[in-house]
Amino acid sequence: MPEIEFNTARVFAPLLEPARYKGAWGGRGSGKSHFFAEKLIEDCFEFRGMRAVCIREVQKTLKESSKRLIEDKLGAFGIGEKHGFKIFNEVIRTPGDGVITFVGMQDHNAESIKSLEGFGRAWIEEAQTLSARSLSLLRPTIRASGSELWFSWNPRRKTDPVDMMLRGDDLPTGAVVVRANWSDNPMLPPELNQERLDCLRTTPEQYDHIWEGGYAAVNSGAYFARHLAEARSSGRIGRVAADPLMAIHLFCDIGGTGARSDAFAIWACQIIGKEIRVIDYYESQGQPIDAHINWLRSRNYTTTKSQIWLPHDGGQNDRVYAVSYESAFDAAGYRVEVVPNQGKGAAMLRIEAVRRWLGSCWFNEATTSAGIDALGWYHEKIDDARGIGLGPDHDWSSHGADAFGLMAIAVEDLFTKTDEQYTRPVLTHGWMS
Repeated sequence: MPEIEFNTARVFAPLLEPARYKGAWGGRGSGKSHFFAEKLIEDCFEFRGMRAVCIREVQKTLKESSKRLIEDKLGAFGIGEKHGFKIFNEVIRTPGDGVITFVGMQDHNAESIKSLEGFGRAWIEEAQTLSARSLSLLRPTIRASGSELWFSWNPRRKTDPVDMMLRGDDLPTGAVVVRANWSDNPMLPPELNQERLDCLRTTPEQYDHIWEGGYAAVNSGAYFARHLAEARSSGRIGRVAADPLMAIHLFCDIGGTGARSDAFAIWACQIIGKEIRVIDYYESQGQPIDAHINWLRSRNYTTTKSQIWLPHDGGQNDRVYAVSYESAFDAAGYRVEVVPNQGKGAAMLRIEAVRRWLGSCWFNEATTSAGIDALGWYHEKIDDARGIGLGPDHDWSSHGADAFGLMAIAVEDLFTKTDEQYTRPVLTHGWMS
């Protein structure tokens, strides 16, 4: 093999070793496609005569394929016919009579896909669009000895087949998967970085999906999109350890008195210095109050170290269970405080309070991801005909957002308390990035 140096970003190092499944997911500007294009050229040098295929779910023309990127890489490294590579209209010939071809999965069925059985590499780009049907056809087809399936994608939904396969709890045997974003790319062009900053400034509701590899959220009117994007980019969404010596504050939304079909939500937080450590999130639908208390006990949120905060209607009896949330939690031994009604415009007061305090919040992502999703989705309801906002849209995200809004309203009082549990010196934060 000729001496050709490929400069690889450190984030992709785990993908350099052999593996049956290799995945790289994340946002724009990470260099995922560039890495796999270079790795494909390298493997074609190493394994002479190997056949490789570059795949998309839909590929109407070769302009929509990875062919141009591979051609550009060959040109940039000065690799041509003398090295065994020759570019044709529809394929690229590689050393030892190998080939790189380009296909769209929608053009194949169970019979035609058999033409790929002897291929050693299959690179699926834009893998978030790959259907379950295509994935089920492809996996058993690429089965040559030492064959590998590569996936690069910007996540779209948790239910997309590639995410369920390579980001779920039970990965396929021999799978190596990395997350790669713009911040992992040491060769990020300044022009692209400026596009990123402009996106954060002008369309913050799209930033996390486009640039940080987050799942697609609401496209417009999201109240907290910019603040959450800033939290993620600054490392305030990740691993956060609870301080065992500090009080746990549990902020609830009860989902409407007597409405068993509505959700009940809890955010668990600690106030340390001037920072809010968000350590847990709970949401349940149609469950009795005892179910919520059992969850608190299962998380070791004990009555001696925890305080529950309820919205103004927390003292009203539930019409189904004939007991108020306040009295039920009090009977279970918890300290309970009911936050007074903020009156007219209460929803917007909570929204503005959340915007003020999100910059002080650190989230433990593993236990609060569902709540973060709710905050990211919570948005303005728009009258399309008149082009005006109608206030918060009451949907699945409302309960998590309202509970967080209760925290933001109450937290100013917590920061002013002189009790030792709120003001004791903190020598180490315990943050983990």
